[in-house]
This record gives sequence, C-alpha cells and structure tokens, in this order.
Amino acid sequence: MTTTPEPEAPETVTDAADRLGLRMVAGCGLALLLVCAFFVVTAVLGDAVGGDGVSSGFSTAAFWALALSGVAGLAALAVPRKGLVIAQYVLALGAPVLALLD
Repeated sequence: MTTTPEPEAPETVTDAADRLGLRMVAGCGLALLLVCAFFVVTAVLGDAVGGDGVSSGFSTAAFWALALSGVAGLAALAVPRKGLVIAQYVLALGAPVLALLD
C-alpha cells in the first residue's frame, strides 16, 4: 500500500516566505547602516572641525542609535520579526539626523 505525501499547508509556505523576506530586508538594513554610519561620522567630524569643537549629547545619541540599529539588524537576521526590522531602519535613519542636530 503506497501513500501519497500530503502537500504542505499554505500557511507554512507563506510563513517561510515571510521569514525569508524579513531576513533579506534586515540584510539590506545592515548595508544601509554602513551608509548611515558614514554620514554620522562625516557630520560629527565636520562639526568638530568647523563648529565649536565640542561634542554634545546628540552626537553620542547618534552613535548609540547606530549601535542599537546593528544589534536590531542582527537580531532580525536570527529571529525575523517585523518589529525588529522596523526598529533597525528607524534607528539607522535617525542617527544621521541626530548627528546633524549637534
């Protein structure tokens, strides 16, 4: 007696595709993080040379945002969650803004 294999449930296939998509978006967010880090360093060094030469809390907050964005991105690669990916992008894109506020 032969049994035919049952097809996978559509929910399982969709869930796997969603996880793969979130991982790909998180990986692109890590590449974006490198670009944002360049802009943060450029803004902070530009302020140090051309400004008053004193770093304020915004510069520190920008570097912390970069670090937390990296942690959120790596966590999103390991355990793909939509909230982690959103946090990664918000922190990465917010870091240059914070650096410019200095």
